Amino acid sequence: MLINQHRTLSGLNIFLVTLVGTVLCLGAYTHLPERLTPVLFEPGLANLLGFQIGENISPQSNVFITLALTILQAFYLNRVVNHFNLLGKPNFLTALMFMTLVSVFIPFLVLSPTLICNFITIWMLHKLFNIYKHSDVKGIMFDLGLLIALGSLIYFPFIVMLLLIWASLVIFRPFAWREWVTPLLGVIVVYFLLAVAYFWLERMDEFYQIFIPFSYAFPTRLNMDMHDFFVLIPIVVALVGFLFILKDNFFKSVVQVRKSFQLLFVMLILIFASFYLNIDKSVNHFLLTIPAISIYLAYFFTYAKLRWFYETLYAVIIATIIYFQFF
Repeated sequence: MLINQHRTLSGLNIFLVTLVGTVLCLGAYTHLPERLTPVLFEPGLANLLGFQIGENISPQSNVFITLALTILQAFYLNRVVNHFNLLGKPNFLTALMFMTLVSVFIPFLVLSPTLICNFITIWMLHKLFNIYKHSDVKGIMFDLGLLIALGSLIYFPFIVMLLLIWASLVIFRPFAWREWVTPLLGVIVVYFLLAVAYFWLERMDEFYQIFIPFSYAFPTRLNMDMHDFFVLIPIVVALVGFLFILKDNFFKSVVQVRKSFQLLFVMLILIFASFYLNIDKSVNHFLLTIPAISIYLAYFFTYAKLRWFYETLYAVIIATIIYFQFF
């Protein structure tokens, strides 16, 4: 079965993860519109450049490129998790969970700013998990500030990740004010250079429009069919199982692993809170939660003991995704 197979580091799992991702994106091909123009970064950057990348990409190529990018993200995240030993044993479950979760909703299966930002999210997690053992992290903090500013130019709600950096300092490090200031400087540098470009072109009004999302009202609804939420039921069951297993193993884990799971929880809270900055109020925003939830589910399936239960549960997750994609 898939879960037991991915509990190992077998090279076969690379093929299986790719196969699962390919099968789960087939539903997107059956619902493709005649015209699908991806928007890959915010108007603040697009207006300055004068174009959007991918304007001439066909809908079929759109889904294929998305599949290729998510496969790269899945294996990158899996490598990060194994490097920091977050699951206690190296395996391919994180990659499998990632490819499963990015197929939950059809809007996840096309190019979007949040898809691009997930590369930055995983890169950030790699750096954040690493600060625990460094004596001087000011350089890392500045780099993370630059990454957040870049991510916010692609998808503005990503700016809340600045709070995640400060949260990581609270969780991993003793207080040092220079470490708190340096990520903010990184963000300011990018936006200062952007402001200079707009000022040079005498278009400062367009620069100020970048920050309009801060004035949005808090959303009360999500632009999707309520029936689509049924696909989340078996995933929620797995997350509840994760909480029970984590409760039993939490204080048995090394300090860095415990702190890393706390950081992932803060990250999920910030992503949900930043939904109000999303002008479209679309489900694509929650693609940013996939890396953290993938790690949580991988932890559950790594330590779940009843084989018939966890194998059946994963089969139900797969079957539910396929059913709601096609029907």
